[in-house]
Amino acid sequence: MVPLPVPPSVTAILLDIEGTTTPITFVKDILFPYIQDNVEEYLHKHWHEVECQEDVRQLRLQAEKDSGLEGFVPIPSSTDDEAELQVIRGVVDNVLWQMSLNRKTTALKQLQGHMWRSAYATGKVKGEVYDDVVPALKKWKEANLKLYIFSSGSVEAQKLLFGYSIEGDLLELFHGHFDTTVGSKVESESYKRIAEKIGCSTENILFLTDITREAEAARTAGVHVALAVRPGNAALTDEEKSEYQLIPSFAQLQLPMT
Repeated sequence: MVPLPVPPSVTAILLDIEGTTTPITFVKDILFPYIQDNVEEYLHKHWHEVECQEDVRQLRLQAEKDSGLEGFVPIPSSTDDEAELQVIRGVVDNVLWQMSLNRKTTALKQLQGHMWRSAYATGKVKGEVYDDVVPALKKWKEANLKLYIFSSGSVEAQKLLFGYSIEGDLLELFHGHFDTTVGSKVESESYKRIAEKIGCSTENILFLTDITREAEAARTAGVHVALAVRPGNAALTDEEKSEYQLIPSFAQLQLPMT
């Protein structure tokens, strides 16, 4: 394994989740199927709770925005008790429709986050991380590097994954979490906003991701980048392999001598 030196200017490491800290299969084969298999039961169980009704309200507002899309699935607006089953069915169908298109609307992510919170808390789901992740995170923190997450999944979903991981509660290792409320991961301005919120320059950040479009956006913002090469990740072209520094394991990162 060829060591990859961390630039001396780096004081913070920003981490993607899927394909970087966590197998893509965890989201694809465990988290998403959990929603699909349990959303109807969850809605029936929590229907009269304030949080659930707010989730439904947000999904209905999103549905109104989506009314012109092909295959659109409406959510009935009736609140009559006799129509409850019909409304729940509409919510379920809308959620499944959005997920079939791999949409990442705030309303969908909010409901998913609440469902995953219940699943993690009851032990039905545990967050997966690669074997090399925790030792590296601890080493980096001991070296006084600040660790952050930037994922398209909500901050709540991020905290659930690392708070209820197969390696235990890992949240104390992180200084903060960012989701798409700071902007898209493929827009360079997002990384400038993160640097501002962290209180450093973009050149003080090293971003690890498996997506070249994200890496390019970060690099354009002045952030140092490296591409995580993990089993199951999208194949890289020869050009991408030559253009970016590649790391199959976090153990490959070599901290500056102090």
